[in-house]
Amino acid sequence: MTSRIPRDSRLRLVRPRPLAAAPPAMNQRRPRRAAPRPPEGTPARSELARMARSGLADAARVARWADTALGPGRGSATADGKATLSDATAGHAARELGLTPAEVRADWDTARLAGLVEVHGGSARPGWRLRAWNRDDSAVLRGWVALFDAWSLAHPEPDGQEPAAVAEVISAMPQVLSFLQLSAGPVPVAQLLDLLEQRVTELRTERCEVPYGPRLEPGTPQTATAAAPLPDAAADTPLAPLLDWALHALASVGALTCGDGHATLTPLGSWAVWVKLEQICVAAQSPAGNIEQSAEDMLRGCAQLRPNAARAEYRAWLAARPVGSAVAELLGGARGEDALLRGLAFEALRVVGAPAEPDVRAVLDEPTLRPYALLWLAEHDGADPEDAHEVLTRQEATWLWVDTAAAVADHGEAPLLVRHLESAVQPTVPALLDEVRAVGHPRTVQVLVALAAAHPDPALAKAVRRAAFQVHTGGN
Repeated sequence: MTSRIPRDSRLRLVRPRPLAAAPPAMNQRRPRRAAPRPPEGTPARSELARMARSGLADAARVARWADTALGPGRGSATADGKATLSDATAGHAARELGLTPAEVRADWDTARLAGLVEVHGGSARPGWRLRAWNRDDSAVLRGWVALFDAWSLAHPEPDGQEPAAVAEVISAMPQVLSFLQLSAGPVPVAQLLDLLEQRVTELRTERCEVPYGPRLEPGTPQTATAAAPLPDAAADTPLAPLLDWALHALASVGALTCGDGHATLTPLGSWAVWVKLEQICVAAQSPAGNIEQSAEDMLRGCAQLRPNAARAEYRAWLAARPVGSAVAELLGGARGEDALLRGLAFEALRVVGAPAEPDVRAVLDEPTLRPYALLWLAEHDGADPEDAHEVLTRQEATWLWVDTAAAVADHGEAPLLVRHLESAVQPTVPALLDEVRAVGHPRTVQVLVALAAAHPDPALAKAVRRAAFQVHTGGN
């Protein structure tokens, strides 16, 4: 009896859709939140971007110089062969740009904080925002907001200040900025100082809710010594000089102006504070109610959402957490056994954007996450999502195909698994089965069994079952 298995079944090559794009099991219609409008009088985004480009022009100039002068293989690279801003490089840039070395270093630091330059270990490279600087207003505004967020690094505090007091002022400044934004005009610095002192007092009260010192047995009289908190050096630090530092630091990044005893937000600063307040509102109105969940539970909650709804949920969840811990938690969820969560975790990391790059790059050595990380990095570096898969080796692409098939088998429907067959890079079914068997994915047997059960072609299903049996028994 001759086999009816097609020996040259050509597969139509299509790019696999993100799993979040798969039609959900049931029709879901969620009310859409109306797009928020900035306060009346806020300039248009194009005008805000023009302001940001103007304020960051010097930083962009130094970043472009570094891109040209410090690229691999160029004769003007530094002595150690790395694109770092050494003393020699700062001097070289100063001569070519007509600046002092100190000005070059200041512009370089600004470029780094704005994401125009990205430093990895001992080397630097142009950031994606620099590539999009002249054509993408959103990239420019995101770069300026990144600098705004880093105002305390852009203008370090004076020497000799108590670190705890500095940290308290930095934690309290969002409330000060919110007051400035709501005031929509000049505010006396003395009034801001009163507000800062109130907020710092609240922070200290929250921190000291649990009494210091040893616990007393019930019935033991509580003396003043036992109940009093330990001396706090920050409590004796005057806040007026620190407020002055904070206001001048924010002025140095273009967020506000100071003069005649008053502070006023610039249009960029007012818009940025409004953006931050809006993010808090989005976090408080988590569309699907997953804001307080762990990363894994949040991703499971997003599995049945359509792409736009899922991204809104990612943004709400991320807005409620520090970026570093959120990225670590998402990568932790991606390391689990559920392949669907792996794919969704990297979709959420796409919402994070540039701040997630170091952590994503750090997982390239993990076989389970490497294909996802490579695709993420390719898209982050500007590759067209349709072409990003070209960064994968044949083996990595096959491993990703099996992992995605595992997610579909666990959470999708049989027709979706059959359609997934068309996304394989191999030109024939026999070639696909050979490479799937060789790639060593731990879910290979389950994937092949599910595919055989779902496929309507009896001959192809028989070939897939045979491959599953061979993987299971270790035979050929």
